[in-house]
Amino acid sequence: MVQQTDKLRLHGFNNLTKSLSFNIYDVCYARNAEQRHAYIDYIDEVYNAERLTQILTQVANIIGANILNIARQDYDPQGASVTILIAEEELVDESQVGGAAPGPLPDTVLAHLDKSHITVHTYPETHPDHGVSTFRADIDVSTCGVISPLKALNFLIHSFDSDIVTMDYRVRGFTRDVEGHKHFIDHEINSIQNYLSEDTKERYHMIDVNVFQEHMFHTKMLLREPKLRNYLFGESAEDFSEEDKDRIRRQLRREMAEIFYGRNLRPGQEVALGLDFQ
Repeated sequence: MVQQTDKLRLHGFNNLTKSLSFNIYDVCYARNAEQRHAYIDYIDEVYNAERLTQILTQVANIIGANILNIARQDYDPQGASVTILIAEEELVDESQVGGAAPGPLPDTVLAHLDKSHITVHTYPETHPDHGVSTFRADIDVSTCGVISPLKALNFLIHSFDSDIVTMDYRVRGFTRDVEGHKHFIDHEINSIQNYLSEDTKERYHMIDVNVFQEHMFHTKMLLREPKLRNYLFGESAEDFSEEDKDRIRRQLRREMAEIFYGRNLRPGQEVALGLDFQ
């Protein structure tokens, strides 16, 4: 069902499109099928539609956008879609602002600005044999106008349990000044890292691949000192033998290294790449 509202008048519109896309990964070890199912249930509860809507609402506040309407739909057996309409300018008639429909489980969140959008999709999954479980959240923040998605970068990274983060930022199109000159970018940037907080940069290894002349920026982040006790779902390190703990470290190290480097690795190659797992 499509909801129709009155047209929103735009003033001094900036045609530059600034798009921030990133994947956030949380990795854990769940010993058996029961624990793996419990992990999926845990993710569905912690990152349900209500929680994700709260996160997107904060994103809208951080980048300086105004929420027009929130619509939310839950699915059986799991998953949800949320749409948030947002405007860059203050509303004259606040009676046009809609409310939110209630609902629990996560999976998809979509937020629209006037000619822009925010989306979040979640992908929890487990390995059927090896006990490694991975939760992925795909986030896109695309804005047109003077507001910038980079303002919400640190907030989004800290809103999820982020072991690995891959980010892409691109500025597309152009806008004109009052004299008619084209501007293909309206802010200085040579790396996404310029917009990360110091505590974030201290916690992660980072690699950049940037194409400056095309206004395309790519950064990958990997947690520096992962500790085994933070990755054992529903159990403590004391529940495992030293041999088991070494095996689990190798499995987790391999999973994280393959996600970070975007390819399957030969046995033992993850150690050579320098991923240190406490």
